[in-house]
Amino acid sequence: MRAELPLRLARTAAFAAVCVGLAALAHAMGGGSVPAPHTAALGLCAVLLPALALSARERSAATINVALVCAQFGLHELFGADSTAYVISHPHGRGLGQAIGMLLAHLTATLITGWWLARGESALWALLHRLGHRLALLRPVAVPAVRPAVAMVIVRIVPVDPLLLHCVARRGPPLPA
Repeated sequence: MRAELPLRLARTAAFAAVCVGLAALAHAMGGGSVPAPHTAALGLCAVLLPALALSARERSAATINVALVCAQFGLHELFGADSTAYVISHPHGRGLGQAIGMLLAHLTATLITGWWLARGESALWALLHRLGHRLALLRPVAVPAVRPAVAMVIVRIVPVDPLLLHCVARRGPPLPA
């Protein structure tokens, strides 16, 4: 089953909003700055385009999580580059020990988003399959128009031989009346 454009846009918007919202929250909780509205909007646009390409049909949890890891990495870099005190406040380049909070925050956002979207994805497609089967039963059946048939019937009366009048013939179609 493939999704039509309105459903694809709704799924894409849900994916992008959850992905960017949780990334911004995780980035702020992991020690980074809260992204500016224009940066969050840029991140939303950057997530919308690939998500729209992937929204044509149902995706597995693995595909969703791979897309999320890539999106979280890109959003982490985008949100970190937005900070004016990027070198001082952002944990890049200070080793894994100091950046572990940011890594865990983005990983948590990825896992929550992936779980939520995979469950929603399977529920949505199950609902669409059920509705499709129900609506198929209600679909009107096209009945071809019935035209009155004009047929010519030619009846030929065959005279019966007097010797065969008392014979019983049990084979063949009935004689015309």
